[in-house]
Amino acid sequence: MSQLSRMAVYRGDPVLLIASVALISIGLIAIASASIEYSDFHFGNPWHHTERHITYLIMGIIAGGLAFMVPTDLWLRLSPWCLFTAFALLILVLMPGIGREVNGAQRWLPLGPVTLQPSEFAKLALLLYAAGYLVRQEDAVRYHWSGLARLIAILAVVALLLLLEPDFGTTVIAIGMVVGMMFLAGAKLLYVALMLLAVAVALAVMVVSAPYRLQRLTAYQDPWSDPFGSGFQLIQSLIAFGQGEWLGVGLGNSVQKLFYLPEAHTDFVFSIWAEETGLVGATALVALFALLITRILQTGWQTAVRGHHFEAYVCFGVALMFAGQVFVNMGASSGLLPTKGLTLPFVSYGGSSLIVSCVLLGIVLRIDQSLRGNVPDVTQSLKADSR
Repeated sequence: MSQLSRMAVYRGDPVLLIASVALISIGLIAIASASIEYSDFHFGNPWHHTERHITYLIMGIIAGGLAFMVPTDLWLRLSPWCLFTAFALLILVLMPGIGREVNGAQRWLPLGPVTLQPSEFAKLALLLYAAGYLVRQEDAVRYHWSGLARLIAILAVVALLLLLEPDFGTTVIAIGMVVGMMFLAGAKLLYVALMLLAVAVALAVMVVSAPYRLQRLTAYQDPWSDPFGSGFQLIQSLIAFGQGEWLGVGLGNSVQKLFYLPEAHTDFVFSIWAEETGLVGATALVALFALLITRILQTGWQTAVRGHHFEAYVCFGVALMFAGQVFVNMGASSGLLPTKGLTLPFVSYGGSSLIVSCVLLGIVLRIDQSLRGNVPDVTQSLKADSR
């Protein structure tokens, strides 16, 4: 059997694979149920969004399979080019007449029948670059402020481009991911604390300076003060949770998806899932995400123990990204956090998000299989190249 054929067969952690397949399956069911009335009303086809999601899912599985078969040392060498491409796409989407504007945000690049969201690719590129940088500059990151400053400068440029779209939620996830990776790479706690303080001040200034962000914050604290305005989405989402009770109203029987809850198949798909499957179904989904993220962290830890630092930082970054998006999406739909337009990985409707999530998963599965198969470390080759 050839090396390509051997890599095409997964021999890694079965729990990690099963949790991933379960989340992807739940996402397909949830979107099919949440979007059926919306698709029928707007497109005359009740399965419009379901069919598109299946198309994106096929593309994501193919992309994830290709990512699984790519050696980690190749990701390492390509990471600067991925970041350069992400910069180009983030600039391109802001150009008048090129980027598509929806609801006041210019985040999408039309590519014929599909659209590309550069911010999703930017998170992937930033993760890979940060992982490589933390290995190349290991001593500087741990013992000198200057080592962190260069990575922070790159992060600041990415954050600025994201805020110009504007995409506040993705900016927060990207910052949290990179800062978390720095901390796990051994950066001094004082430096990390100062960075978090600076980020908190900057985010507070941005919230106060933008009336719509401040309105979202006040609505989240007391949605009933404006039930037909800024608090409408959150109230309808909470009603969905309440109607679900213990076992839910049954798949396909949601009332809130009947145009009461806007964006039911995207930002608030968890609310519809909770309404239709109840506390039991919502808890099961949370448990699946917790299992997936825990397994990714375990893979990263085991890889770090063996001295494969690039692969470890990639796993930590993926876990932080998934955990951040899950926390923000579920927190916003349940009233724990202000309403924020972030997808729920593998579950929310969104082609770019689904494809990038599958690619990240493919990379993690490759790292896990390489760990179990004792594939040679690429960290030493990176350090040699940097010299």
